[in-house]
Amino acid sequence: MPILVAIPFLLLELYLSLSVGEKIGFLWSAIWIVVTFAIGLQFLSVSPFAIMGNLDALKRGKLSSKGFHSASTAYFTGAVLLIIPGVLTDILGVFAFFYTLYLQLVAKITPEQTSNTSEKQGEDNVIDVEIIDEHTDRNPRA
Repeated sequence: MPILVAIPFLLLELYLSLSVGEKIGFLWSAIWIVVTFAIGLQFLSVSPFAIMGNLDALKRGKLSSKGFHSASTAYFTGAVLLIIPGVLTDILGVFAFFYTLYLQLVAKITPEQTSNTSEKQGEDNVIDVEIIDEHTDRNPRA
């Protein structure tokens, strides 16, 4: 089944790459491939820092666990797609980075969420008291 999806994708990639290469020329196509490869490698080399930033936003409550997963996956996928030569993969890689930037901007404007579940142990309307019996004799007379 994945082969049935991959064949049209590869044919579309080949068609777009050849048509763009025909329009801009072989030299500019080669420069495009080298530049996007270098950009993808650079993004891939700093991906641990990006994932740690997402983890920090998750810890502060600015990103949900789903948002953390989406941002980290989109960042890594975008870097890999830029490394693969081709026009369609470059476009998809740029879209993945825009999605990561969108999630980061949403995380920056989202207020921090604090969890008070560890602080509250009981109900709000319970009063904790200690009963001291004053009528007991502390110094027994022998």
